[in-house]
Amino acid sequence: MSTMTLERPAAQAVVAPLLVLQKLDKRFGATHALKSVDLDFMPGEIHAIVGENGAGKSTLIKTLTGVHQRSSGEILWEGRSVALASPHEAIGLGINAVHQEVVLCPHLSVAANLFLGDESTRFGLLRHRAMVRAGQKILDDIGFAIQAGATLSSLTIGQQQLVATARASTRGTRFLIFDEPTGYLTRQEAAQLFALIRRLKAEGVTIVYISHRLEEVFELADRVSILRDGALVSTSKVSETNEGALIKGMINRSVDQIHYKETIPFGPEILRTQGLSGPGFTDVSLAVRAGEVVGLYGLIGAGRSEFVQTVFGRFAKSGGSVFWNGTEITIRNEADAIRRGIALVPESRRDQGLCLNLGVGLNINLPVFDRLTRGILLHPTAERSAADKQIRDVQVKTASREAHVSSLSGGNQQKVVVGKWLNHGAKLFIFDEPTVGVDVGTKVEIYKIFARLLKDGAGIILISSYLPEVYDLSDTLHVFRRGQLVASHVGREADQESILTEAIGV
Repeated sequence: MSTMTLERPAAQAVVAPLLVLQKLDKRFGATHALKSVDLDFMPGEIHAIVGENGAGKSTLIKTLTGVHQRSSGEILWEGRSVALASPHEAIGLGINAVHQEVVLCPHLSVAANLFLGDESTRFGLLRHRAMVRAGQKILDDIGFAIQAGATLSSLTIGQQQLVATARASTRGTRFLIFDEPTGYLTRQEAAQLFALIRRLKAEGVTIVYISHRLEEVFELADRVSILRDGALVSTSKVSETNEGALIKGMINRSVDQIHYKETIPFGPEILRTQGLSGPGFTDVSLAVRAGEVVGLYGLIGAGRSEFVQTVFGRFAKSGGSVFWNGTEITIRNEADAIRRGIALVPESRRDQGLCLNLGVGLNINLPVFDRLTRGILLHPTAERSAADKQIRDVQVKTASREAHVSSLSGGNQQKVVVGKWLNHGAKLFIFDEPTVGVDVGTKVEIYKIFARLLKDGAGIILISSYLPEVYDLSDTLHVFRRGQLVASHVGREADQESILTEAIGV
């Protein structure tokens, strides 16, 4: 009688987490920024983290990259406890981050930024040409269409973001954090970024992906975690959740309409440009009426921002005319535009819209200080009262009016940029990428501010690279391509695919 030996199936190898957070806690005085967070990150996974501004995402990033030291709890790297007491220690382990705001050296070349801190030298001298060649190879291999010899400041904000990504991905990185990486990217640039992220994942790099654009979470991520008020709400597989569940988890309430819009009757014409030309654009004719949202859509570099900055007096026009309330005018500078009643919320809030080392109150009162003075002296009671009113009206989350703007989350910084114009009494508000890097709840609050302005008789020019936003919110939508206005649409007379085709020019 023969016997048969049955072989047991080999046990599947258990993959251990690369990084584990155990009861991670962080306090800033009375502010409890992270509350006993338990979370793990697996090798070669894309782990999305979502939450409102102020939910603790930025604090988590800074704790993992050694900028902040935890108040309590433990961080395990490959099973052993680590301090992460400095950025140098985090980088040494292979932990890097690509931040929402580019933190590179704008006066240096792209190549110099790629090799910052690891420069190629010979006899004590920089080998810049060799660095440019090596940098170009890195960019070409990644698939980023950027010249390594170009000065960083000559690039668009989106291209600078790609340079920061290229730098972070080539430094022995094993754990890479992306914080709102596509806010300033064109669709083509975003596609290049996503291809790189998938390539890094295939190479075993752990990706932490933070974004308010939930469609990106579902396109890229394996798992998603929700933070709310510093606490971990849930972690789930992306395949087992949906956008509505994520939104409800983030804000603890439902959002019936993300792109909130009220129907407001149009009033008289406020602004009209006729054949206006300037740096980066030519022959643009359009009009804005009271109660109307006029959207400008196009790829980055299409001339939208240059057009509105010329209207605002930042750039001199080279041709054409500007009419204000039906009368032709000349706007010589920004102060002239402000006196006329034009307000600009710029594309880069940190570089153009805020004084980061000043308090929230001082920033929010900047356009109206002339009303808050007696003679040459600032009236302190009036200044405090005006600041507190605006902080309440736009719901800025801040410890006090004296807190530096740099201490606020991105969404609350944007509320300060928007809020500082509301007491000014402007009649034309230009919003250039107003919701980049802000959560869905804050977006709705900003859209409700739009409605309030329109009801008060103002007009709005809205620039957004996020087509669903500008499409849903605009009453009239103009498409820019290569410095020219190439198409105009009223209401929903064209679909989004047609508009994108017009912007690309295919």
